[in-house]
Amino acid sequence: MQTDRQLKQNILDELVFQPNIDETQIGVTVDEGVVTITGEVNDYHKKVAAEKAVKKVLGVKAVVEDIEIRYGSNYQKSDKEIAKIIVAAFEWNTAVPENNIDIEIRKGCVFLTGEVEFSYQKVAANRVVKNIPGIKSVVNLITIKQIVAPKDVRQKITKAFERLADIDASNIIVDVDGHRVRLQGKVNSISERDNAQSIAYKTPGVVEVNNDLEVIGIAKHMLYDEFTD
Repeated sequence: MQTDRQLKQNILDELVFQPNIDETQIGVTVDEGVVTITGEVNDYHKKVAAEKAVKKVLGVKAVVEDIEIRYGSNYQKSDKEIAKIIVAAFEWNTAVPENNIDIEIRKGCVFLTGEVEFSYQKVAANRVVKNIPGIKSVVNLITIKQIVAPKDVRQKITKAFERLADIDASNIIVDVDGHRVRLQGKVNSISERDNAQSIAYKTPGVVEVNNDLEVIGIAKHMLYDEFTD
């Protein structure tokens, strides 16, 4: 069984491997598979990239992200300037229905609200904002207007899982109650768990996803044997 010390070293190795992360800026502690990352970075992308890199490592059960963003003088922007940039970016992105989304900025933290028809539009709005220099965090409170019957939701999610090589669909149970989805079963990593949730969330007709997938961090063939016993 992998020790916390071994897991920490694997995480540090993964941070070194990522070209867009300066591992010297990131502190890592591990306690029974729960990883806490700390430090200071000068870009929101680096913060997100560090968290994603840690979630990919086999054996990580949960991640506590406590990285601060300290922008240099060249990236300091007022809330008004950030708002203008976001509005312009939304206008240029055809996946974002800008007239349906409200933007609020508080000391560099962006809050998105409103209602859109499809989940991909909510995701697109989030992605656009994350690409803008000067922001510290994004809170996406956009809701989805449901126009898809829930009866086909489970089938669409299951087929999507089966198409992807990085998700073991045989170990995931999909329960649908109206427009709410619950994922149960066992997965090999946090990355696989997050990918399954992302797919379910992006499926037409889904409003809410309860992700109860358990990360056990062992080989997939062992996962299957244990799950079917």
